[in-house]
Amino acid sequence: MSHATTTDLYEATMALSYLREGMTRQATFSLFVRDLPRDRGFLVSAGLEPVLGFLADFEVTEQDARDFASALGRSEQDVQALVGLRFDGEVRAVPEGRIVLAGEPLLEVTAPLPQAQIVETWLLSQISHQTAVASKAARCVLAAADHPVIDFSLRRSHGPEAGMQAARVGTMVGFAGTSNVAAALRWRTRASGTMAHSYIEAFGDEEAAFLAFARSTPGPVTLLVDTYDTVNGVMTAARVLNTLQLGTGCAVRLDSGDLGALAREARGVLDRSGLPEVAVIASGGLDEYRINSLVRSGAPIDVYAVGTKVGTSSDAPYLDSAYKLVEYDGMPVMKLSAAKITAPGRKQILRADGLDDVIALADEEVPDGREQVLRKVMSAGRRIAEPDTLAAAHQRFLKDLAALPRDACTIEGPTPPLPATSAQLRELTSGLRSHLERETEQRRARNARKPHTTVSHPSPAAAEADRIPYGRPGRR
Repeated sequence: MSHATTTDLYEATMALSYLREGMTRQATFSLFVRDLPRDRGFLVSAGLEPVLGFLADFEVTEQDARDFASALGRSEQDVQALVGLRFDGEVRAVPEGRIVLAGEPLLEVTAPLPQAQIVETWLLSQISHQTAVASKAARCVLAAADHPVIDFSLRRSHGPEAGMQAARVGTMVGFAGTSNVAAALRWRTRASGTMAHSYIEAFGDEEAAFLAFARSTPGPVTLLVDTYDTVNGVMTAARVLNTLQLGTGCAVRLDSGDLGALAREARGVLDRSGLPEVAVIASGGLDEYRINSLVRSGAPIDVYAVGTKVGTSSDAPYLDSAYKLVEYDGMPVMKLSAAKITAPGRKQILRADGLDDVIALADEEVPDGREQVLRKVMSAGRRIAEPDTLAAAHQRFLKDLAALPRDACTIEGPTPPLPATSAQLRELTSGLRSHLERETEQRRARNARKPHTTVSHPSPAAAEADRIPYGRPGRR
């Protein structure tokens, strides 16, 4: 089974219908986040690289068609039109690591309608999850105020793939390492870990456990000190480190209790034991809120290890993201549903210093002092450049973060910048909306006059002739 069937059933149903109706002209879908979650002053674009790999390899095989037929309860012959369907379209996207705001397109796909439709689920899944977790991780980096942050999320993530993604986007925004060995190898970051409470319990004696662990671990060690009594555990760790003449690079880890108070006691024990170089690591239910509180209190914590709450983006586990058709065959389209109105036409983000953004139509001229944020990354179904690197994404993140207004970076109650809308996009949206509302009223009146008539099914040619001839994006 290939990734082609990793999709919602209705994507395949719609694609099949489009193929049968001959609706294969170019369509543009825009993927964006309507509103930021609470306590988010910005989002960090993430997930584009795996999306491009998926699109480049996408193809519906004979086996996929059989699987679709089974899921649809139809014969294999009924779904043969899907066989051989590949993605040969264009993708314009915000490069990974860049900061985006509410309503701004993270990517736009332009391809024959069946192709652009059937990949929707995969694109939304990848971009939404990774952007949500990257944004949460970025806030941890901000809260830590230059203290290293390490990813410990794998064991509590929503599956191994989600754990790999969390480690990946953590690296992108500046995490110092991950407990996930596979992710450390793949993303070329530091593998980092200590020991579990069960290790100490298995020995029964804390000092014996620390000695055994240090003897079997080359180089610096980190000792977990809160299995029984934290302060006593720190004293035992200090005694073992001094006995073995270990210090530089070593650490003790606090995993429970009042981390601020315990960190102060641990620091005092270590300093009095002649181990000022031994670090204090904190873990246990940490996120940006607790890190921010600990840093502001002056707790002597050197490294923060984050897991469950960050890997699942616990306070905002999803984004209000959407993948909406904005243009078909060169004609702008939009949705008028209450609270879910979409803006028509292919778009671009025009950015000036300070993340002063304007959402514009894609073919608008770029004013002096502004840059286009969306870049073409795929053409004719193929990448137009070598795969991006996390190092490059990290540099983009740092540059955009430095440009953000300070009140967007606060951990509690941030004020997110609001992008403006260009005059041309406002004009197109207003005109098309008025046209659609008039058409809707006319249809409603016709339906009221003919309440018992049967529905006629126009031919594809007739349906094409009845399409809304409002105009093309950018046309005046």
